[in-house]
Amino acid sequence: MAEFTIGIDIGTTGTKTVLVDIARARIVAQATGEAQLFSEGPGQAEADPAQWLDNVYSGIRAVLAESGVAPDQIAALSTTGMVPAVVPVDTTGAPVRRAMLQNDARATAEITELKNALDADAVLAATGSAVTQQSVGPTALWLQRHEPETWSATSHLVGSYDWVLMALGAPAHVELNWALESGLGTVDGQRFEPMYAAAGLAPELVPPVLAPGTQAGELSAAAAAITGLPAGLPLIVGGADHVLSAYAAGINAEGDWLVKLGGAGDILAAADSPVIDARLYLDAHPVPGRWLPNGCMATSGSLIRWFQTLSGGHDLVALDDESETRRPAEILCLPYFLGEKSPLHDPDLRGAFVGLDLVHTRADMYRSVLEAIAYGFKHHTEVFASMGVPLRRALVTNGGSRSVLWKQILADVLGTPLSPIVGHPGASLGAAVIAAVGTGLLDGWDSTERFQTVGEPVLPDPRNVERYAESYAQWRELGDVLTPISHRIARKARS
Repeated sequence: MAEFTIGIDIGTTGTKTVLVDIARARIVAQATGEAQLFSEGPGQAEADPAQWLDNVYSGIRAVLAESGVAPDQIAALSTTGMVPAVVPVDTTGAPVRRAMLQNDARATAEITELKNALDADAVLAATGSAVTQQSVGPTALWLQRHEPETWSATSHLVGSYDWVLMALGAPAHVELNWALESGLGTVDGQRFEPMYAAAGLAPELVPPVLAPGTQAGELSAAAAAITGLPAGLPLIVGGADHVLSAYAAGINAEGDWLVKLGGAGDILAAADSPVIDARLYLDAHPVPGRWLPNGCMATSGSLIRWFQTLSGGHDLVALDDESETRRPAEILCLPYFLGEKSPLHDPDLRGAFVGLDLVHTRADMYRSVLEAIAYGFKHHTEVFASMGVPLRRALVTNGGSRSVLWKQILADVLGTPLSPIVGHPGASLGAAVIAAVGTGLLDGWDSTERFQTVGEPVLPDPRNVERYAESYAQWRELGDVLTPISHRIARKARS
């Protein structure tokens, strides 16, 4: 009997593949391929789907070779990824341009236009989110106007992880939370007709919406020949990366919350009913009947990678070591280098470093980047508190959680213990678990605990908590002061 599943995460900076032994609740092999972020103009954030697929092929071959698991022991494969990335495809499912990622900030005029055309309260009540940089309607309208040849060749808009399943053999589809976060679908699973009408979208632009755990199709003979997996392997719908990362980390009971340190910065809290607020997003939890109100910042790990490259490409561990000896809160950094998504929803914000002196070093600036991202998470916790969402048990996952310094800064800024999930590969594990649920290898959704190892909590340092509280207040004030200047700079760049 096949007892293994594969989970694949299409991330902003890389593609991760894990092979999981479901019976023994352990990862037996994993592989990562780097992905390039294309940002060739103001606000642009794109990725090449062909690079995703190459990473998927090589990742599958690598985990099979590393583990020695026979291909016929693989029960299913599932995918996850950033959301709502937009992949315009033709009638054959082939991309007609590079994917526009969820932090792409070009459709500013279209966001304003659609906001004015639609009733804000009705949009929020129906879809769970406001019209923002995250919304796909403005992106579709931008494509119509700025790339008419691309638009005329577009048959469907799909998400990153949906497209990968399609490339492996599944028919065109989108996952439930892609539809919801795109603003094109409603909380009760229907098409949001007012957005379609306002943006001039054909009803068939978004293909059928499938829930996590549903079989989308089977592995094609062509993909089987490349990967070494058997043709006909079930392809199971996974979900949004932040949702599946939270699911795999055990964010299942109300009061659980997660800080996810990926290319973008996500914060999620479990809730027993839909929690709707214009400042945040709303996702359906993979467990039916549960919800995940959440926030997503436009930059997190991607900003760190940018600074790493800009400052000479030094190893991040070395930068951590340098910065750990520097005083906290020496410099203020505004992390809005791709605008900002939640909770500000302003694609015309711009990044800044303020408070620099000739005595400051690369280490001070790097530390200020980590602090700025932590301040962004703190801003979200204040929004959650204002909504009445309880935040009791805090967990931290994904690549950035390996940084001791970053975790300590987060604990100090947030003023709460943070428990890391040890060895947690993030959303790829969630996808592998869902593949098992979808094929019956696991009996139910509430079975992620045995896949988790929770590390010792990182405790706030009382010496830094007060200092960071004062610095956070200054950071918020600085953001307000520089907003009109950022807007003028953004308008000038567009002109």
